[in-house]
Amino acid sequence: MKRRALRVSGFLQMWQEIKIGSQLTVCENSAGFPLEETLMMKRLVAVSLCFLALTASALAATKKSAASKSAPDKAYMQKLWDGWSTLDPTNVEKYYATGPHVYFDIAPLKYGSFDEYEKGVKGVVAGYKSAKFTVNDDLAVHAHGDLVWVTATIAEQMTTKAGKVEMGNFRWTGIFENEDGKWLIVHEHVSAPLQ
Repeated sequence: MKRRALRVSGFLQMWQEIKIGSQLTVCENSAGFPLEETLMMKRLVAVSLCFLALTASALAATKKSAASKSAPDKAYMQKLWDGWSTLDPTNVEKYYATGPHVYFDIAPLKYGSFDEYEKGVKGVVAGYKSAKFTVNDDLAVHAHGDLVWVTATIAEQMTTKAGKVEMGNFRWTGIFENEDGKWLIVHEHVSAPLQ
């Protein structure tokens, strides 16, 4: 209570000095600034805040639209699966990030990098002479900055070396990361429903 009284009395003393020392009218609620200066400062602060808000929202919209415009589309996904249709993993290597990344395939359980993936897939596709993979129309692409995750079902038609044609659909989920302007898979999950 005593501190408040001191603050109030100090303010009143300062107020008296301002009133005596200035010929300009001051606002009752001001800290001693003339009325014109107070209004000018309020306008300046309001205009500055509006300008800052507009600039920030414009930058955010530009960044979001640029990321979503450059996100991989169905044509890009189909090129990836066309590469797998050659049954040669080196034809899809350019779509995968290097280093330690987890990839789940139908068999075996998982790979710890694309190098492991490449070696493992060669063994799996060794019994086939041709393949065709088609990204179905249920492809969903979800862009979020430098990351994109996709889900789709893939129609497959594979012919064994013995001439048997195998057809079906499997599930595919991929996570892409934009690395220096190029969308690379950093995680992938391929699975087939139990029959």
